Parts: sequence; C-alpha cells; structure tokens
Amino acid sequence: MIALARCTQQDRIIIAGLKAIELMSVLQRRGYLRASATANCGHPARQYSVALVDWRQRSLQALETTLDWLVDYLSPAGVLVIWVDPQKPTANQNLRAALQRHGFRVEAGTAHEYGFALSARRFERNPIYKAA
Repeated sequence: MIALARCTQQDRIIIAGLKAIELMSVLQRRGYLRASATANCGHPARQYSVALVDWRQRSLQALETTLDWLVDYLSPAGVLVIWVDPQKPTANQNLRAALQRHGFRVEAGTAHEYGFALSARRFERNPIYKAA
C-alpha cells in the first residue's frame, strides 16, 4: 500500500472513496488499528495523520467536493494520498491544480496498471520567516 510507506501503525488514517470500508478492514487486519472510513470517523478536528482517497472511477469535480470537507480531518502535517484511474497527462495536471487550490503540494506520484497515486502535503501560504 503506497500510503503506508512512511506511516506507522500508530498513525490515524482516514479513508474515503467507494471502497473505504473494505480498505479500512484490510488495513486493520494488517495492524493499522487506528484506520477509519469516512462513514465512522467522527467530527473533523484535524486528528488524522494520513488521508487515503480511493478515487478510481470518479470525477475530478466530485473529488474537489470531497476535499472541501476531508481536509478538515487531516492534521497540518498530514499526508494526503489520492488513488485515481490511469490518466492522460492533462488529467494529472488538473488533479495537481485541484490539490494546489486546496492548499496541497504534490510530493510524489507513482503509476501502476491499476491506477495512479499522488502523495501531497499542505504548504504554507504565508510562511513565517525567522529573524536572524
């Protein structure tokens, strides 16, 4: 699982998408007991360190709507991983632009025969500069 490459079993993971409950069960069986699907994740309080979004066979417009509320569950230092269908370069650019509009910067991406995954983190819009 790409989302878990830098994740520990102690991290809180929120999973969104059509197969969120199924993915949550798989992760819990693998020892990630703090994984939750959006159906049972509680109120948004920036309490999750990883958000895994299975967005295969869904539209980019619907993803933007989901990101509008999902980002409130992700901690400021959290990682957002989005799994989408294999796409053309233009669609990947649109996905990256959507993430940037929501305050994320893409760190990595990987292609697979079953889809494409992007890993992103929040970027500071107004960085605080340290005085010398």
